[in-house]
Amino acid sequence: MKIKLLITSVFILTLFSGQVLFAQGYKVKTIVIDPGHGGRKPGASGSFSKEKDIALKVALKLGAKLQEEIPGTKVIYTRTKDVDVDLYRRAEIANNANADLFISIHCNSMPPGNKHIKGAETLVAGSHRLKEQDAAIRENADIKLEKNYKSKYDGYDPNKPGTFILMSLLKNTFRDKSIKFAKFVQNSYISRDKRASRGVKEQGVLVLQRCGMPAILTEVGFISNKEEEKYINSSTGQSEIAESILAAIKRYKKDVEVN
Repeated sequence: MKIKLLITSVFILTLFSGQVLFAQGYKVKTIVIDPGHGGRKPGASGSFSKEKDIALKVALKLGAKLQEEIPGTKVIYTRTKDVDVDLYRRAEIANNANADLFISIHCNSMPPGNKHIKGAETLVAGSHRLKEQDAAIRENADIKLEKNYKSKYDGYDPNKPGTFILMSLLKNTFRDKSIKFAKFVQNSYISRDKRASRGVKEQGVLVLQRCGMPAILTEVGFISNKEEEKYINSSTGQSEIAESILAAIKRYKKDVEVN
């Protein structure tokens, strides 16, 4: 009887995983913005600038625009000044805040001989590394479930087989949502700013693997390309990048939020 009930539960959860895990009343309320690098970790360097500085400026512009245009959104930064924040701590900040979305901002770079390459790309955690999300999901899963989840599904018990099924569904849902949002970001770069796009890629990015929510890392341009370095350092360029990410957030919210 228990086995039959479990099989039935698996079928229902698989069929309606999006509705169950992002249940009635779900809203994107808390967004963590992560400016890459900082302090003694400058990241990539261009002819006159450093990745850590560009990432911070874009992040702060994005956060300000978010709070202005989507009132009620809680914006949390992993850093607001030139300090070093460990990778595990960046994900920890998002997990502790029960964030609904994690956005890490970086710049790309190429070695000599390839400095003509330009364009924006957005990364999500590689599916082969999803098992590393387990700890984060254990800490953060309940916030993504229905308010009456414990009474309806007999609690979130790590000793029960159903819990591991739920965790698997959560990981797949986070992956799907991450890819969806990453595509929105890339499409926004192209349609709004006519940027060259290098697409959405799945990679084993540590900070993304540790996040128990949809998460992306967006490379806003190549600091090694002289033309693009000027663009991502300019006030106009940084504002356009922030506006494009904001437009993607708005589209994502409209797509995933349930009334």
